[in-house]
Amino acid sequence: MGPKHLLVPVTAALSLGFVAAGDVEGPRSTFESCSMVMEARVCTWVVMDGNAAVEMGATVPMALVEAVPADAEMVWPPQELATIALPPEARSALGVDHMGINWEAHGHPPASFMTQHFDFHFYSITKEEVRSIDCSDHSKPPTLPPHYELPDIDVPGMGVLVGLCVPQMGMHAMPHEDVEEADAFDASMMLGYYGGTPVFFEPMVSRALLLERGDFTLPMPPVAGLPAGVRYPTEFYAEYDDAASQYRLVFGGFDSK
Repeated sequence: MGPKHLLVPVTAALSLGFVAAGDVEGPRSTFESCSMVMEARVCTWVVMDGNAAVEMGATVPMALVEAVPADAEMVWPPQELATIALPPEARSALGVDHMGINWEAHGHPPASFMTQHFDFHFYSITKEEVRSIDCSDHSKPPTLPPHYELPDIDVPGMGVLVGLCVPQMGMHAMPHEDVEEADAFDASMMLGYYGGTPVFFEPMVSRALLLERGDFTLPMPPVAGLPAGVRYPTEFYAEYDDAASQYRLVFGGFDSK
């Protein structure tokens, strides 16, 4: 398993620059939106300090991680397990609309991702706009974050996926090391584009890593060309809550603009 993540206790994560809601001065409010997914209660949430978003993210119970089928029919385009709206406060402050969860029982190309994993897509476009993506637009963004690439992947029986574009998702930019890596990955931060414009950010996490029930971090690269009103995080960590038997996927460090 390649060293794609950094396992750290949450206190260490905070020292790396992450802001815990409890450490923010001033009045704070937490808003959430929840849905039942395979009998597990999955929530998106945002922590607000006045009109400013301090953190946003999702809670993912281990009940979901353990309940997904080891085998599943492969369909195209891939079908989401669930779509959960972000609270209105998050959509207003950050321009992030909803989270889509995909379970990849067989993984997908390139080689390092051919292992069971979850996709947690955080979209800045609406569900209707996501569903309209048909990958007929092959334009790529003029610039990508350092060490990221949008590979063209040749999938047997399907042809070349330009920019690893998946219908009803978009193109997938990924760290260069993940494209070249042969060993199974554990976690990676994907960036989504369509029509040359950013449309999602996505922590993609192997089931094996989640079953370790440990905290981990991923670098969150700077993304250029964000649409007006859309703010991406600059920090990410995942915190495992043993008492609640769930993960918190936490994004912070939102640029002020």
